[in-house]
Amino acid sequence: QVQLVESGGGLVQAGGSLRLSCAASGIIFSINAMGWYRQAPGKQRELVAAITSGGSTNYADSVKGRFTISRDGAKNTVYLQMNSLKPEDTAVYYCNADLVSAAGPYGMDYWGKGTLVTVSS
Repeated sequence: QVQLVESGGGLVQAGGSLRLSCAASGIIFSINAMGWYRQAPGKQRELVAAITSGGSTNYADSVKGRFTISRDGAKNTVYLQMNSLKPEDTAVYYCNADLVSAAGPYGMDYWGKGTLVTVSS
C-alpha cells in the first residue's frame, strides 16, 4: 500500500552538505504534511523539520539556518537540504508523512525505514 522510501544519506565531513529525498508511493489522495525525524546513537527520535501542504515549515532549533525542507507535490516527495553539517547531526533520518490514502478517510502517519547520515569531524 503506502510506502515511504528515503535516499541520499551517506558519509560527509563536517561543514559539508547532503540532500535527502523521500518519495511516497501508493494510492495517495492527499498529503497533509511531511517531515524528517532523526535518531542519533543512544538518543530518542526527534523532529528535524516538517512542511505542510500549504508550504509552512517548522524546524528544530538545532538546524535552523542550516537545513531546508521542501516538497514536490506532484511527485509526493519531500526533500531535506542539509548544509554546514556537524558531527552532532549524525543520525538515522526518518521520513514521516501525514496523508490520506485508500486505507481510510482521514490522515494517517506513515514512516520510512530511515537513511543513515554520518558526519565526521
